Amino acid sequence: MKQLPIIMPQLGESIAEATIVNYLVKPGDVVAAGQDILEVETNKATMIVSSPCAGKVVALTAKIGESYPIGAALGRVELSAEEAGKMGLDTAAPEEARPPANGAESLAKGETEARRGVEPTVRGLPVPAHASGASYMSPRMKARMNELGLHAADLAGVPGSGAAGRVTIQDFEFFLANLEKHKLSTASSMRVAVADAMRRSWTRPLATVGMPCPLEAMLAHRKVSRPKIGPALYTLRALAVALADNSAPAGRLIGNKIVHPPSIDIGFAVEAEDGVLVPVVRNADVRPLSELITFYNELVALARQRRLPPEATGGSIATVTNFGTFGLTWATPIPLPEQTLVLGLGAGRKIPFWDNKKNQFVPVTEANLTLSFDHRVLDGGAAGRLLSKVASLLQSPEKL
Repeated sequence: MKQLPIIMPQLGESIAEATIVNYLVKPGDVVAAGQDILEVETNKATMIVSSPCAGKVVALTAKIGESYPIGAALGRVELSAEEAGKMGLDTAAPEEARPPANGAESLAKGETEARRGVEPTVRGLPVPAHASGASYMSPRMKARMNELGLHAADLAGVPGSGAAGRVTIQDFEFFLANLEKHKLSTASSMRVAVADAMRRSWTRPLATVGMPCPLEAMLAHRKVSRPKIGPALYTLRALAVALADNSAPAGRLIGNKIVHPPSIDIGFAVEAEDGVLVPVVRNADVRPLSELITFYNELVALARQRRLPPEATGGSIATVTNFGTFGLTWATPIPLPEQTLVLGLGAGRKIPFWDNKKNQFVPVTEANLTLSFDHRVLDGGAAGRLLSKVASLLQSPEKL
């Protein structure tokens, strides 16, 4: 009988591996083509691996809790003669004439080689990249760190005993031995992904500007809206409209060129278990607020379940984050490595405002808007103008 391997598929842009989290079938089960077989977890979402054909599951060689690279064999499905004929596999290729033992040996060798290609999933802790704990590393030190899947940032808090305070290999080994005396827990794939993204983002010169923004108009509009519109969605739509007039602030600096975004795709931060996911609203500048409400709520629900579809992740040009949900009035969020901008909205609070018509102070609700940006692309003036435009648009929510 012919057998086909169950292959780890390409699960999305920039995803190199995934971790097996659950078997949905067991060896001996009869499955249909495209039926869900394995549940896997990437650093972005939980996804499904399906059967390559109809047949019987012969083996599931992938182990729960282990990571496998894209293209790795995770098991095998045996085809019936009829199914093999439909797929054009009824004629044996010359190499299939080898003895069965050699075929099994070859498959096992292929799986072993694929597993050797998996890089360690443990990456650096999110410490400031400017820390000089390991400003110089010898080849021996680099080799040891590569072996453990560590970054120079992981050694920011290690006191060096070498010349000019350099961290020696002895300092490093002492540091590792001392860690074993502490309580240790394995970082989730989500936490590792966030740490790695922030480490890469911090290599750029980042700055933040902010300004207070009245929320009275937005709150009044939200009060009569059905369904209710979240503050982050108002802010996302305002940013998209502002960037539609001039997309240069969201461009990326590559060499001596500013790469302008092809479309206004805006992400928004959603807190998930042990991390943050960023669903993306495509073409947010041409989709009115009323059209986005249901879609936005669906993305929030999927993100919290870590089941975002690939088309709703990656490729955004900016992110909106509502840190006001945590009671924060001011923050300096960091843009993702592939982005230049992140717009933040703080918690609303009542403040006294002088009303010239009434000639007295009146209570109004106000929140801080912040814009963190890559200072290589934007200066403070341009960032301030963009932020002022967003604040102005929020004063006319019915036009969004």
